[in-house]
Amino acid sequence: MNVKQAYAQCEAVTAYHSKTFYRAFSLLPYDDRQAIWAIYAFCRRVDDIVDEGEQPDEQLQQFEKQWEAFVAGHTEDDFMWIALRDVFSRYDMDVEPFWHMIEGQKMDLTVHRYDTFPQLLRYCYCVASTVGLMLLPILAPHRREQLKESAIALGEAMQLTNILRDVGEDMMRGRVYLPREWMNMYGVSEQQIAFGQVTSSFIDLWEHIAQEAENRYAEAEKMFSLYPLSARFAVKGAALMYKSILHAVREQQYDVFTKRAFVSEERKKALLQQMGGENVEVG
Repeated sequence: MNVKQAYAQCEAVTAYHSKTFYRAFSLLPYDDRQAIWAIYAFCRRVDDIVDEGEQPDEQLQQFEKQWEAFVAGHTEDDFMWIALRDVFSRYDMDVEPFWHMIEGQKMDLTVHRYDTFPQLLRYCYCVASTVGLMLLPILAPHRREQLKESAIALGEAMQLTNILRDVGEDMMRGRVYLPREWMNMYGVSEQQIAFGQVTSSFIDLWEHIAQEAENRYAEAEKMFSLYPLSARFAVKGAALMYKSILHAVREQQYDVFTKRAFVSEERKKALLQQMGGENVEVG
């Protein structure tokens, strides 16, 4: 398999699994977006091992060994690793967030409840903020240090959004990401979540966490002007579309148990136009 074919498969993975992510970053220059697809494929691969793998412990250990071999200079004959090797040859990549991503996925195998919000934020950093840190060498190679905190805040906001959208789905997998201290504070029990009860207490808890997410979107947005123009549009677009998931949940009366909130194509198009993207082709 050649590099072009490898990137094409990474793009297909991205387009299939995350229409929001794909749409936002399709606005980048060709070489940069190819690199983005490869990084997404890495993240998707390790995430799918944990969520859908038949033997996730063993598979994650094997993936970690493959990553260790990759860092040491070995490239497996697999489209994701082939594409990622090309990314590492063209950009000044940092291996640390990739390690932290694997750490976050390990947490999902052993930690199914979080007592405090700071504990939850550590998880959010590992599985989401790391993605932003992986992308910085591609999106803003000369502003990496200046944009680090913004990338971390945006990742936390997006993962909190995921958690708020997927409460019911996560419960079915035996996971409750809502912090126990806040569940106790609002009087929301796991039994209520298991039965999918949208009570006023649940809504108050949900909105408390949503406010934390929205605060982090706002914090991240303060630094968006430091991105080069094409990357700025992509990052801002991703943030706006993800943030809109919170509004979609509100529109469906906080039913995160029987419905999966999503942002319609019409809404995504309107958000891009709102950013001044009427003349930008999204491919």
